[in-house]
Amino acid sequence: MSVAVVILNWNGKDLLEKFLPSVVKFSTNATVYVADNASTDDSVLFVSEKFPSVKILQNKVNGGYAKGYNDALKHLSESIFVLLNSDVEVTKNWLQPIISEFEKDSSIVAAQPKILDYKNKEYFEYAGAAGGFIDKYGYPFCRGRIFNTLEKDSGQYNDVSQIFWASGACLFVKADAFWKAGALDEDYFAHQEEIDLCWRLQANGGKILYVGASEIFHVGGATLAALNPRKTFYNFRNSLLNLLKNIAGINAFVVIFTRMILDALAAFQFLFQGKPKHFFAVLEAHFSFYLLVPKFLRKRKIHATNIAYFTTKSIVFQYFIKNKKIFNKL
Repeated sequence: MSVAVVILNWNGKDLLEKFLPSVVKFSTNATVYVADNASTDDSVLFVSEKFPSVKILQNKVNGGYAKGYNDALKHLSESIFVLLNSDVEVTKNWLQPIISEFEKDSSIVAAQPKILDYKNKEYFEYAGAAGGFIDKYGYPFCRGRIFNTLEKDSGQYNDVSQIFWASGACLFVKADAFWKAGALDEDYFAHQEEIDLCWRLQANGGKILYVGASEIFHVGGATLAALNPRKTFYNFRNSLLNLLKNIAGINAFVVIFTRMILDALAAFQFLFQGKPKHFFAVLEAHFSFYLLVPKFLRKRKIHATNIAYFTTKSIVFQYFIKNKKIFNKL
């Protein structure tokens, strides 16, 4: 299978200088691309001069993660896309274990590797860890990471396992399945668009895998730090969009109403923690969601499905009330 490793860049010369060497060194069986989102620094010049084997895809505007990748991937002909964050260090033989799984089973349409913390390499990293899931109310969690609790990697997830969503930090996806599902939803701009994509991929009959034999190290928050209220905004808004767009039937609106109550509790928790900007980010997320409801009701007619999307009714209840903070104890 032909493989395209595509790194989305926006004014990220420092990240490319630090992490692109490992990608080039350990991706000899793939074509490496840098998709530039209309950067104003000299990162494109840097790549062209220092890494002549890397191909550059130049986007005209900075449309965020979703539009940035959609615009870039239209120009590629490889059968597997690897959407790789610019703040990722890859390791020797990181591609082959996942490509082998694609070759063994044609129903597999997306996958992710083991994602460890670049700054603390014995622990899983927040954005994907050992594969993603969501609860009934759209809260994402992972094998190896529930909310802000990160597990130490002791080999407990050295397996191949079917998951609900693969991390956008390092997302392997079949090109034909990607386009058939409708690509990334550009209304998300950034955050949780990979969950929406994986939802649609599975609605089309595909499987999503985690492959523990492939290992990468992710910095996380290099583009938008975890403490940035803008990240809070996108995560809260886009969770609601996921629920409205993808859950079929009247139950979707019951789920969304419950989620809104939980969001209100989270907002006031931010306020009590002395984080007023995050409180207002949650409010802004809800108002932005309301504005997008008419548009997403139209998308809902196309994409809503009855597939089983959760295995845990409320990760909030499990984590905060029952004190279950390790995935294997859920």
